[in-house]
Amino acid sequence: MTFRRMLLAAVAALAPVALAPAAQAQGTIRIGMTAADIPLTHGQPDQGFEGNRFTGIPLFDALTAWDLSRGDRPTPLVANLATSWEVDATDKTRWIFKLRPGVKFHDGSDFTADAVVWNVRKVLDREAPQFDPRQVGLTATRMPALRRAEKVDDLTVALITSEPDSFLPINLTNLFMASPTQWEKLRAAAPSAEAAWNAFAAAPSGTGAFRMTRFVPRERAEYSRNEAYWGEKAKAEKIVLLPIPEANARTAALLSGQVDWIEAPAPDSVPQIRSRGMVIQQNLQPHFWPWQPCFAGESPLKDVRVRRALNLAIDRDGLKQLLGGFMEPSIGTVGPGHPWWGNPEFRIRTDKAEAKRLLAEAGYGPGKPLNLKVQISASGSGQMQPLPMNEFLQQDLKTIGVNVDFDVVDWNTLFTNWRQGCMAPAARGVHAINVSISTMDPFFALVRFYDSKMAAPVSNNWGLFSDPRFDAMIREARTSFEPAARDAALARLHAAGVDEALFIWIAHDVSPRAMSPRVKGFVQPQSWFVDLRLPYIQ
Repeated sequence: MTFRRMLLAAVAALAPVALAPAAQAQGTIRIGMTAADIPLTHGQPDQGFEGNRFTGIPLFDALTAWDLSRGDRPTPLVANLATSWEVDATDKTRWIFKLRPGVKFHDGSDFTADAVVWNVRKVLDREAPQFDPRQVGLTATRMPALRRAEKVDDLTVALITSEPDSFLPINLTNLFMASPTQWEKLRAAAPSAEAAWNAFAAAPSGTGAFRMTRFVPRERAEYSRNEAYWGEKAKAEKIVLLPIPEANARTAALLSGQVDWIEAPAPDSVPQIRSRGMVIQQNLQPHFWPWQPCFAGESPLKDVRVRRALNLAIDRDGLKQLLGGFMEPSIGTVGPGHPWWGNPEFRIRTDKAEAKRLLAEAGYGPGKPLNLKVQISASGSGQMQPLPMNEFLQQDLKTIGVNVDFDVVDWNTLFTNWRQGCMAPAARGVHAINVSISTMDPFFALVRFYDSKMAAPVSNNWGLFSDPRFDAMIREARTSFEPAARDAALARLHAAGVDEALFIWIAHDVSPRAMSPRVKGFVQPQSWFVDLRLPYIQ
C-alpha cells in the first residue's frame, strides 16, 4: 500500500466528506496550487519546494529560515528556532546552535534540544524508533554532510558534519521540526512506526504559524492561525489549499471566485484576468528551469560541443513571448552581477549558425540527426508551464536538426526519478531531465549537481557528472567560512560550469501569481517561498 493510500485511511475517520467550496469566512484565503495533491504533512513535504512553501514553512519551523518580508532584495538567512549558531573554532565539523526559549509545539509540548536531536534522528538514524525511510529522500539529499545531533543543554544543540561544511546553516532551512510528543502518543496506538507517521500526517504538530484543522488527500488542506505562535502571528484567520495542476483550470477557479489566488496562471489568460480586476504578482526568483544532461552511458550529451550547441540554439526571447513575458532568459545558473557569476568565457545566446557548426563538428547533420529524449512533467512545483514550454523547445530545436521526444510523467514521479540518476530504470533511457531548480544557496544552486559525491541517489547529481577539477573547487567553497572567500570560490565554480555547459540553461522563473484584489498584504520576495503570515482578506 502506498503512503498516500495509508494516509487516506488514517484520515478517513477524521475528515468529513468533502463539499464544494463554501463562501469563505472573513480572513480565509483560498489558494490554487500547481501540485496535483496536497504535499505531505508529516513534517518533510514532498511536491518539491511547493511542499516546503505550503505545508513545511506554515505548519512547522526549521532552525534557520529565509527572511521573506521584502521583495526588493535577495532573501537573507535569518534566525528561526535557533537564535544563533557558530562553527567550533577547533573543530570545523561541529556547529553549536542556541535555541529559542519558550517555543511550544501545537500539542503544547516544549521545543528543546531533545526535539532537535529527535528530528535529526528521524531521517539519519536507522536505529531510531521514529526513523522514517520515506522522509530520508525528502531531506537527507538537501543536507548531505549532516551526520548527527548532540544535546548540550535544554537550549543548546551540537550538529556534527562528515566534513567541514560552511553551507550547513543554509541547508537546515529544509529540516522541519515535528513534535516528538505527538508522534510518540500516536505510536502507542499504532501497529508500526510507519503507521504512526501516517497518523501524524493526519494530525500534524509543529511550531508553525498555522495549525492544520482539516485534511482531505488530493482535495484540500485547511489551516487556522496558531494563536500561540512564538513569532509574528498570521494576519489571515484561515488558509485553504486546493491542488489544481492544470493552468486553465486554476485560472477558471480564480475567475469564478472559487479561490482567491492561484500559482502560475495560464499566460494567455492574463489579459482576461487583469480585465476582471485581478492582480498579477511577479518577481525575479533564484530559480531556473533547465534541461539537466546525462553524462553516463551512451548519452550524446557527454560531448561538450553538443551541450554548447543546444545552449546556443534556443530562442529564449521567443519562449518569453509565449509565456506572456513571465520569464527571464537564463544564461547561467545565476546572472551577471551576482557574486557567483564569475565571468564565464562561453557566452550563452541565440546563435543557430554556431549551434549547427558545433553539431557538425560533433558528427551530427542531415545524414545523422541528433535524437534526444527528455523526461518532463505535465505540471508541478516550479515547473512553470512545462508542456507548452517543452513543445516550444521541441519545435525550436528542429530548426537545427535536433529531434526531441518526451517521456511525460507526473511531477512527484519526476521528482522521485531525479534522485535515482540517469542510469536507473526509472530514467527509461532519457538523455536529460527537466526539473526546475532553486538557486538561493550554494548547495542547491551548484554543489549538488557538480560534486561527484552527490551522484544519485546521494543527492541531485542525476547526470552522474564527475570531474576532479570541480570536486576541488567545491572543497574550496565548502571550507571557506569567510563570506567573501566563499563567494569567490563559488564564482570560479559557476564560471567553470557554464564553460562546460553542464546544463541546458533556458529560463529564470518570475513566479507569477494571480490574486483577487481582496488579498492584501502579500509580499512577493525574491525567493521561491512566501510568508503566508503576511496576506489577509479585506
